[in-house]
Amino acid sequence: MKLYYSKGACSLSPHIVMHEAGLEHTAILASTKTHLLEDGTDYYTINPLGYVPLLELVDGTRLTEGPAIVQYLADLVPEKHLAPANGTIERYKLQARLNFIGTELHKGSSPLFSPATPAEYKAIAAEKLLSRYAYVDKMLAGKNYVMGDHFTVADAYLFTVSNWTAPLKLDISGLANLAAFRARMAARPGVQAAMKAEGLI
Repeated sequence: MKLYYSKGACSLSPHIVMHEAGLEHTAILASTKTHLLEDGTDYYTINPLGYVPLLELVDGTRLTEGPAIVQYLADLVPEKHLAPANGTIERYKLQARLNFIGTELHKGSSPLFSPATPAEYKAIAAEKLLSRYAYVDKMLAGKNYVMGDHFTVADAYLFTVSNWTAPLKLDISGLANLAAFRARMAARPGVQAAMKAEGLI
């Protein structure tokens, strides 16, 4: 399998899951700025939307959208329990968490990254985003991970997007449960392997 990624982008989430799952893969850097691969290939010829992640299977099938990719990867190794079984209420709860992270945290960060966003709107977006992280902090109370005591693919996604709070200068220092979660995640060998592969640590 091939995973197209950009350093520190949302593609870090499936990259972490790849390592947690122990799946053989080739990670291919696809710059979200130039939209070129390191060999000069136009990334738009691979993904017409130009963004990451994209997973290419051995048979050439291509899958986009991080939450779909991480669930696909989890289902390849059910013995690792990276996602509850399909059809169970726990699986739907996981999908709800992935949707929340994707819409409220991931896309909620987008206006803050754009230099075209007016300062007034950035302030509003930042306040809303901080309120969502406060919700996450409460959600993590008494838990080691998003779904409870066991690591799942939702943790890889939450860790990835919460990494963006530093460059965005969002102060989450007062969110103790989130801080403990982030420290727990940073200590995982699979997380460290993915971050090293991307040159982040």
